[in-house]
Amino acid sequence: MKRSKKITIGIILFFVIITVIIVGRYSMGLYFEKKFSKRPPPGIIVEVVTNKNFSQTLESYCTSLSSKTTSFKIKKNELLEPINFNTKVNKGDILATLSNKTITAPFSGVIGKRGISGSSLGGENTIILTLDDSRRILCDLTIPETYAAILKKGLKLNATFSAYKDKTYSGTIELVASRVDAQTRSILARAKINNENLEILPGSLLEIEILYNEKNALSIPDTALIMEGNKKFVYQVIENNMIKKTEIKTGVRDQENLEVLDGLTQGDKVVAEGLTKVRPNMKIKPIIKSQ
Repeated sequence: MKRSKKITIGIILFFVIITVIIVGRYSMGLYFEKKFSKRPPPGIIVEVVTNKNFSQTLESYCTSLSSKTTSFKIKKNELLEPINFNTKVNKGDILATLSNKTITAPFSGVIGKRGISGSSLGGENTIILTLDDSRRILCDLTIPETYAAILKKGLKLNATFSAYKDKTYSGTIELVASRVDAQTRSILARAKINNENLEILPGSLLEIEILYNEKNALSIPDTALIMEGNKKFVYQVIENNMIKKTEIKTGVRDQENLEVLDGLTQGDKVVAEGLTKVRPNMKIKPIIKSQ
């Protein structure tokens, strides 16, 4: 009898313990669900879909030339006054005063001197005085014939000079040859580049980036794109700051931006950063990324 009581009490205690565990786990679940359901939505960086300028580029290089240049042969023993080399002059200013004449500037520019062998000039008594107008630099480009369809007068370009690596100089295509060189299979084009500060020196090697197929189109940052096989998606912010996965079609890439051909409209918001932190139908706190 005593043994059966012990067994009964043990069974009752077992079920009581199981019940306490079940109730405890359920209560804890309710507690944590209530606690975390009150957590604010995470702050996610988003960007507004806007129109931006896009273009494709063609890269080349060239040697810079002064837009205007002239030179004068002078005998040193005829000079009455020293010449101030590497100085700017205006049209009509005196370049050199000689015993028998005065040389004036036919246009505004910078006075220089070109070294040349004495044998070609008849002795060391001769110097070559140069005048260069380099406010506009000319640049002859050799472009592959495959770009004949897009190469035309008026195309914009950017130029860089190794002495000023962080600076870009703007210019345009001024002239395009009417024939393809049969030996090099290329077309000659002449560019004119702004050089108001005279930083690009004549004879400098320039890297050229010609812009073509320029257009204004919808844009998103390339960091917003999700690739799944051959399809492209973004996380779009919709009503109540919820997000959904939206399929889009893209065009050209320009720097860090992607052209949007279909799937979004101007003013839409997309997740720009932190794609791994979000999922469809999730609520977020949008943080607008500075443009």
